[in-house]
Amino acid sequence: MKAMFRPVPLALAIAAAVSAGCASTAPSDSASSQPATKASVVEHYADVAHAGYEDALITAKALDKATDRLISNPTEANMKAAKEAWRAARVPYQQTEVFRFGNAVVDDWEGQLNAWPLDEGLIDYVQADDYQYELGNAGATANIIESKTINVGGETLDVSNLTPELLAGLNEIGGSEANVATGYHAIEFLLWGQDLHGFEQGNGERPVSDYATGADCTNGNCDRRGEYLDAVTDLLVSDLEWMVAQWAPGGSDNYRSQLMNADANEGVQKMLFGMGSLSLGELAGERMKVALEANSYEDEHDCFSDNTHNAHYYNGQGIQNVYTGTYRRVDGSLVTGPSLSDLVEQSNPELDARLSAQLDASMKALGMMKAKAESSQDPMPFDMMIAPGNAKGASVVNGAIMALVEQTGSIEQAARQLGLEALSPDDAGHSF
Repeated sequence: MKAMFRPVPLALAIAAAVSAGCASTAPSDSASSQPATKASVVEHYADVAHAGYEDALITAKALDKATDRLISNPTEANMKAAKEAWRAARVPYQQTEVFRFGNAVVDDWEGQLNAWPLDEGLIDYVQADDYQYELGNAGATANIIESKTINVGGETLDVSNLTPELLAGLNEIGGSEANVATGYHAIEFLLWGQDLHGFEQGNGERPVSDYATGADCTNGNCDRRGEYLDAVTDLLVSDLEWMVAQWAPGGSDNYRSQLMNADANEGVQKMLFGMGSLSLGELAGERMKVALEANSYEDEHDCFSDNTHNAHYYNGQGIQNVYTGTYRRVDGSLVTGPSLSDLVEQSNPELDARLSAQLDASMKALGMMKAKAESSQDPMPFDMMIAPGNAKGASVVNGAIMALVEQTGSIEQAARQLGLEALSPDDAGHSF
């Protein structure tokens, strides 16, 4: 599900930005002889969030540089490097999505970075006879890159100067959530283009010549396409700088300080609610069940690149990270500290063992999805798994769904064990 957009002003983002070096978050003292407390667990939760968003920022900056090289020198090698940088940037970001649920500062912000599915014809050219878009969306074929002005819902807008601020303001234009102009998926489309393979093997095949100059330019407006890609990657970086600052230790007026000053029970509630809601309504429901039951490749998460298996896998990893209090950083270092697992184990070792095993089981099920998609012999990406009549693929997806549903029940039990009110994780209207 998509959050409502709340564009982050660039000036605010820059003012709140961390340094370009992004110093590593110091791990909490896991060797302490003191037992975990709710307060120490919440503080370490903020440490894990800060580390995750720092890594998302580090990899977004690498993506920004890779796309800059592509724009200035459009070669096959630079296109490949930009795509690899995009895939790498998804790994830490997907692990941070568990912080969205329960933390309004993240939920109000994340749509600008990760809203999906999107009607890509808003951004650039599409093959009209194979383009499925939201019915009634007046912006579905606006083609910002081709146009100096666009008219959506009777409103004419000047889009001649493609700035980060302009693009952020175009999100949900005309009242349609499918009008997504910024974020990872807009960048993904600009790198891969439409995936015209349907349920067959293959992802988007945008030619690098779409960024060429002069007579070498294909599909027109190559300079505008480069300007759009430059602006949207710059915005991604500035948005992540803002969120890193929200979780940074030592601040007196950021979100982390609010979390630390609140009752520790509230923080633990947010942790478990985030785990349960991402497990149940979002990952099992919106991102897998919807696509499988509708046999709809338009509902796969990373649809242009066929990277959906990784998006799901690292969402699952983020859930496990919060429970265990561990996070493997992109530089290979490990952040560890007091965890929910420690708290549950203190009062109910059997429940802790069961939930830990269920988290392992869901990661194994998601790992199977990842392995099938990346097989060198007979790869089966997510859009092939959900094809009508693909019993083997459906079995893999259903296995992951059921593992996520099962662990959610124990997450709710953990909340009761820790003396919290009914957790009621978001099920996004799905029944399992």
